[in-house]
Amino acid sequence: MLDCGVQGEEPITVTWRRNGVTLASSPRVKVLANGTLYIQSFQKRRDGSDKDMGEYDCAAQNRYGMLVSRKAKVLLASLPKFHTHPVSMSVDEGSVARFQCQINGVPEANITWERDRAPLNTTDNRYILLPMGILQVTGVKRVDAGVFRCVANNIANTRYSHDAMLNISGGAPRIYKEPVILSGPQNLTITIHQTAILECIATGNPRPIVSWSRLDGRSIGVEGIQVLGTGNLMISDVSLQHSGVYVCAANRPGTRMRRTAHGRLVVQAPPEFLQWPQSVSKPAGGSAVFTCVAQGVPEPHLIWLKNGKVLTPGNNVKLTNNNSTLALTRVGSEDEAIYQCIAENSAGTNQASARLAVAQPKDLPAAPEDLTARALSPGALQIKWREPHANASENIIGYVLHIRKIGEPDSMELQEAISKGSFQHDVANLEPATTYSLYLKAFSPLGASQQSHTVLSTTLGGVPAALTFFTKVVNSSAVQVLWELPTKAGRAEGFRLSYCRVPQGVFQGPIQLPCHVNVHVITMLELGAVYEVKLVAYNGNGESESSKRLVSLAEEGMMSDQATGDKSLCQCREGEASLGSIVIGIHIGTACIIFCVLFLMFGYRRSLFCSKGTQDNWTVPRVNSAHNGTPKDLANQPRMESAPQVVSPAQCQVVIEQHMSGFPGTGTGLNC
Repeated sequence: MLDCGVQGEEPITVTWRRNGVTLASSPRVKVLANGTLYIQSFQKRRDGSDKDMGEYDCAAQNRYGMLVSRKAKVLLASLPKFHTHPVSMSVDEGSVARFQCQINGVPEANITWERDRAPLNTTDNRYILLPMGILQVTGVKRVDAGVFRCVANNIANTRYSHDAMLNISGGAPRIYKEPVILSGPQNLTITIHQTAILECIATGNPRPIVSWSRLDGRSIGVEGIQVLGTGNLMISDVSLQHSGVYVCAANRPGTRMRRTAHGRLVVQAPPEFLQWPQSVSKPAGGSAVFTCVAQGVPEPHLIWLKNGKVLTPGNNVKLTNNNSTLALTRVGSEDEAIYQCIAENSAGTNQASARLAVAQPKDLPAAPEDLTARALSPGALQIKWREPHANASENIIGYVLHIRKIGEPDSMELQEAISKGSFQHDVANLEPATTYSLYLKAFSPLGASQQSHTVLSTTLGGVPAALTFFTKVVNSSAVQVLWELPTKAGRAEGFRLSYCRVPQGVFQGPIQLPCHVNVHVITMLELGAVYEVKLVAYNGNGESESSKRLVSLAEEGMMSDQATGDKSLCQCREGEASLGSIVIGIHIGTACIIFCVLFLMFGYRRSLFCSKGTQDNWTVPRVNSAHNGTPKDLANQPRMESAPQVVSPAQCQVVIEQHMSGFPGTGTGLNC
């Protein structure tokens, strides 16, 4: 009889399979009302093939899909002959005797011992029976001599081994004998929570002392550790930490002389799930992902079933991460099923299941509307939204808020559940001065709505820092602006770029740019003009200080002329255009200063010349001039006025040039 207990929505149909083939009902093989498989008169073979032996599993199905149980192996009980029999031996009185027998039975045989055809007295502590079919007799006495044999039995049969004679020799003088390990620990593989017995039996004179250690130096511990007889190590309820190489040492008392033997203990663990697949509801055309993570020793192998059949990759089915992740794309009604994750290793099998429901768009709620967000504090945001119209909101059971810091991957997204009666929610435990991306979904029993529109909101705590940016002349009418994104993710919600022609002072824009963009090209500018470019970053707390730069398009014009002449292009580095603008400004300012100096000098010379008078304005006696050009006794001469003499501009210019050149005799001039 094989049981199959199932829970779920009725009606449930239970069927049985042997080696993957559905069993047909017969008078000898029946499925009872509770799902149990009953096989009457179990048969091993018919017509030369196995009849009832094999791997069985049950499959339960209702309107949601099919679920398959783990497999149960059914074998015919048997007990073949011994393949190892005990061997006769002779030992000294007070020494150690050891017998061993081995047999493979289904199920495992129970082994007992007889001496002289009578059951062995196991109450005597000198008789030690190990489960591997080993009998140890310590401190042998003459009364222990006799005929020993091994008895094995299970539900199939009872078998007796060959006889083995134990002879006891005595009376010989007790001489020194070095320690000898008669039987050391064997390699052993068991499953966790079982009991491990490592054999170690030694002889010598004097009797050696047996001790145990681990080859890796780790402590064996004391909990669950017991010594059987004179040196066998028993570990109860083994765990994975008990795996390792164990060393048995036989020491001669009072000396460092020792003999060692070692054996490896391997502890296996059946698969256990660290992460189970979760049932989901997805709209038609969407994607579904199931994750199944299992651990065990050895590493478990994962397979996926869809309604009880092995699922293979292809079309819209993809298996990744050593089959731990199942991804379904473009799901349709044919993908609606129960998906099972089967984890198997040599220690056992485990299974977990999840259901995929595919909802049509008409069956799902509409997305929440008019989502808004505002900062409440450095660590909190408040969102508000409007419920979808009545026809789409009747089946809403709640909302889920998706929130993520700008700049972080989607895998870092957080989710918060919100009750159906709320249209406002406060999000706490956030970072100050950080921008978050938020959207909302409505849920019904059939699945989730489409997401609402995404909003960005920044917690309180400060505006972005001023930006560092560069300009590059692209051509005669375009300038490229580049800047560094803020180093702290989420501090800026976006950027505003403005520009104006110098010296007009009226900025055009601003051009709104998202937070992930750090380059923009301004086009349709005037050829040869000088522009001022301004850039600011902003978030919910305000704008950063503006950063400004000057850029001249005249440089591009000159570079274009040069490129036409020598067929080469000037590849300007970032920031050269702005540096050129400053150089042009310095040149213009220097020219203005030089012009003003010349103008002042010219005005001063003309004033000096005219102050000395002209021949047409005054009557000046022709007298000898002194060395410095001043007429002698000029102060004593009476001043005489006459009518001005009209001369041509050319004559006037000659006189002015002679005066400024310092020629003598030009102290008088014309009325120019």
